[in-house]
Amino acid sequence: MSTHDETLTATVQDLPVNADQITHDEVIFTPVSQSKLALIDILDGARKWPIWFMLAYQDIKLRYRRSVLGPFWLTISMAITVYSMGFLYAKLFHVQLDHYFPFLVSGMLGWTLISTIVIEFVDGLATSESLIKQIKLPYTLYIHRITCRNILIFFHNIFVIIPIMIIYHETAKVNLNTLLLLPGLAVIYLNCISFGMILALIGARYRDIAQIIKSLMQVVFFITPVMWGPEVLGASNHQWIIDFNPFYSFLELIREPLLGNIPTMKNLAMVGSMTIIGITISWLMFSRYRSRIIYWL
Repeated sequence: MSTHDETLTATVQDLPVNADQITHDEVIFTPVSQSKLALIDILDGARKWPIWFMLAYQDIKLRYRRSVLGPFWLTISMAITVYSMGFLYAKLFHVQLDHYFPFLVSGMLGWTLISTIVIEFVDGLATSESLIKQIKLPYTLYIHRITCRNILIFFHNIFVIIPIMIIYHETAKVNLNTLLLLPGLAVIYLNCISFGMILALIGARYRDIAQIIKSLMQVVFFITPVMWGPEVLGASNHQWIIDFNPFYSFLELIREPLLGNIPTMKNLAMVGSMTIIGITISWLMFSRYRSRIIYWL
């Protein structure tokens, strides 16, 4: 017998005869923190920007496939709506057209972006149920997808205000303040990710919340200075409708730069406060309920 065979025989003979003779070593599994998994999900979702950008672009492309104008139908629809509203409400409110028209068009552009994103966030995870169950991707990727899709649509719709800037150039001025639109959109994007995850979690758990949000957004539209200006309230006791309305502050991040102005410090303070609140609540909810999302779908 060779030395190798003798060694193998000795090793086999050294094995325990029965299970009672097996020495059980204590195996310790280090639990993975849910907060750590949530952080990994957030970072991984941001790194996978080519995926959610491609999905967002594909959503727009599929919606208007076999169409000659494609997504520019959105721009035409927006133009017809705001141009007709501009003439009508300027007469109803007895205001000068050169001041009201740019105010309304820029406000409608911002409101369409904000309201559409909020409504779509509620079903953000539920509508991607099949994709979530088939492919392992970060949950935050689907929030980026919705936000990016609506940002792309916003840049299509922004062509609506170009004729207004040409005709009413004294009111809708193009200057260095117009560049503030880009950081304003960046701040809105950040808040979309935080508040979007909050709404998506609630919408995945309670499916009826979608109808509630849609109804509430209709109410918020009328109490937010989109079609009417803040000067309508004057110095009345109803000024709190504007002061404590976060939708108005986020709207001003878009409207004021489009008019060549700078958002007020009051609006910036409200936006900063809401950003901190949104990030905090989103982090607490996502780190706690992330593991339950798949069971809610």
